[in-house]
Amino acid sequence: MLSDVLGLSPAESETYRTLISVASATPAELAESIGREARQVVRILGMLEGRGLATRSLGDTTRFVASPPAAALRALLVQRQNELKLAELELDSLDDIYRSAALGRGVGDVIDVIHGTEAIRERVGQIQLGARKEVMNFVKAPVFSVGNMTDGAVIARGVRYRVMLERAMLDEGAPSFDEIVQARAAGEEVRIAEKVPLKLFIVDREFAIVPLLGPANAAPAGALLVHASSLLDALIALFESEWEKATQFVTSAGAVQNVSAIDDLDAQILSLSLTGLTDQAIAAQLRSSLRTVQRRVRHLMDVAKVQNRMQLGFQAARLGWLEAERDGNRPHEATATATPWQNGAVTEQRP
Repeated sequence: MLSDVLGLSPAESETYRTLISVASATPAELAESIGREARQVVRILGMLEGRGLATRSLGDTTRFVASPPAAALRALLVQRQNELKLAELELDSLDDIYRSAALGRGVGDVIDVIHGTEAIRERVGQIQLGARKEVMNFVKAPVFSVGNMTDGAVIARGVRYRVMLERAMLDEGAPSFDEIVQARAAGEEVRIAEKVPLKLFIVDREFAIVPLLGPANAAPAGALLVHASSLLDALIALFESEWEKATQFVTSAGAVQNVSAIDDLDAQILSLSLTGLTDQAIAAQLRSSLRTVQRRVRHLMDVAKVQNRMQLGFQAARLGWLEAERDGNRPHEATATATPWQNGAVTEQRP
């Protein structure tokens, strides 16, 4: 849309599009075509004249003609591109100044205390939208909702998302299996752990937010924002250590390596089973029957040539069945809506 790319207002864009479709027009004719008042169209035409997109007809100055789009709009496009380049240079300069200041932080400047859920939400959203390389997230039950966080747009820029969920969240159905599938389809890497040590949100290995939960895991009244320091290094090391031990989450047979005898449902049942869920809980998550889950588990043991579930888990790991291929897990279409657990530690408790 012209209004999005070149900075025209919707009214200006609509009027210009109508004007280029006719040889010439008076303000009254344009007003009738686009359903606006003539006085408003006169003002819009004046703005288009100022931008070089419209001019008065040589034969009749009461009529207006559109300037050729290829010439007029290209000039606006070049101007916008130049503005963006200057903005990018300014951003790099400001970023360098900020990082230089960060290197000189004293002990008291390593940690900032964020007060109130609204302030936490804003800070998390700010550093997430500024992510350039990677977002790392520990998520514990209970789930908290953050609303619209545009993490899909961040992923679409090539930012890697790694999310580790506590298994108790699956027991409670928050998030649901469908929501995890949606998150992986958007490009997130998801793993499951029996226990997650704390709620944690790390961006680009430069910032970490640690929510301070109240009694009985109530919504936090504050959080710690940790800057580059040995403390941040310790939090990153903790994440990497727990990530290596967590169970990879496979949602389709297409992501399973080295085997062709199982389908998507088999892969999903295997992945959920190895997180420690009961067959009944797996059936509920997948909207299937207990009998179907048990029959599929038996099939998986036959394929793996094992006699029990412990052997199945060992054999699945040895054969690489749970090694989801990250290259096949890139986003197909970015979404502006956050997955249910994104930054789930920082706002109101979800009902």
